[in-house]
Amino acid sequence: MAKITSVRGFKDILPEEAGKWQYVERIAREIFSDFGVQEIRIPILEKTVLFKRGIGEATDIVEKEMYTFLDRGNEYLTLRPEATASVIRAYIEHNIYETAPSAKLFTIGPMFRRERPQKGRFRQFHQINVEFIGQEDPRVDAELIFMLIHFLKAVGLGNLNLEINSLGCAECRPRFRKEVTDFLMGSEDSLCPDCKRRLTTNPLRVFDCKVESCKDILSGAPLILDFLCTECHKHFDDVKGFLKSLGITFDVNTKMVRGLDYYTRTAFEITTESLGAQNAVTGGGRYDGLVKLLGGPDIPGVGFAIGFERLLSMIPEKDEVFQEHPHIFIAALGDKAQEFSFLLCNSLRKTGIRAEMDFSGKNLKSQMKRSDKLNCNYTLIIGERELEEKTAQLRNMETKSQESVTIDSTDSAVDALQGLIYKNEEEGA
Repeated sequence: MAKITSVRGFKDILPEEAGKWQYVERIAREIFSDFGVQEIRIPILEKTVLFKRGIGEATDIVEKEMYTFLDRGNEYLTLRPEATASVIRAYIEHNIYETAPSAKLFTIGPMFRRERPQKGRFRQFHQINVEFIGQEDPRVDAELIFMLIHFLKAVGLGNLNLEINSLGCAECRPRFRKEVTDFLMGSEDSLCPDCKRRLTTNPLRVFDCKVESCKDILSGAPLILDFLCTECHKHFDDVKGFLKSLGITFDVNTKMVRGLDYYTRTAFEITTESLGAQNAVTGGGRYDGLVKLLGGPDIPGVGFAIGFERLLSMIPEKDEVFQEHPHIFIAALGDKAQEFSFLLCNSLRKTGIRAEMDFSGKNLKSQMKRSDKLNCNYTLIIGERELEEKTAQLRNMETKSQESVTIDSTDSAVDALQGLIYKNEEEGA
């Protein structure tokens, strides 16, 4: 019978990888908490209309990439392709704006897009999303970016480059959109198929195109900053000023746009040169009209999303940080030693010491190999003689030194091992 494999584009996260995921999640939760950001957990399944209205029907995500199906209740449902629309839906549905007018929320979890699977891209992928909802003050934009850079550095990324732009608002962007459309009208035949389609549906998306011929045409295109209204100009100038006051360097990229329709004003992207080439790490921006668009009050917001898999691929390998190895392995020789060690092993775990043992009754050499393979810090050797003498040998697996431990009872053994393990960890720190 043929074995069943995972769905194409869906990846298992194996135990040897999970430590790195947990490491990043732990740092994210710690830093976000320091900035007053609270976790919100949202469903992976939403009504399709949420994404059509929130993301925009003319976006690539909605047009080509969503997992959508007709439910038995004759309603179209979609596996979430991104988190912001879902977070805003929950924010509105539960009237969070009434109790927390300035809400800071984050979520970590899987997203789904039916893209062509390729290296580093999956149909089920994961994101870290942060949303600051309720204030249009430019200091909020600067604080969000400051927190993001602090987090990226904390997980090990270096050589970070911040690019920012302003996308204007509902008042000034329509003029820019018309100018871009007029500029491209004479060059339709030279545009790639995607940009030809975008020209009538979402013309600003042409700035995202990576095709060289399209990039050449856009080299002389109008720039959004030349069309900003007075309020948007001031907001952008203030964001730049507050970033400078926080010691954050940046470049203004006048051709940066965001791929989703809901973005307004501040847009940003962070890249890193850690892997030798410039790689995009994360992006985000302001979405002041999204809450109202999804049926809530007219409340502004700003946020970012980080692709978890992409971030992990850029973090330098530090196995000693990512993996939590057992503190101690108990090598038990003989039935009575096995019985005592079983109780001792689980008693140690209750105190926070990571302990392991082998139930197979193999010889000492085999059990020592097992301890070494698990990368244990210590091995406690207990046989029939050790039980009679009420003293076992604790071996440091790195230095190979040994010291005696009293095992006249489970409790005394736990106390002695705790003291030795914690003492040695402090001395080695």
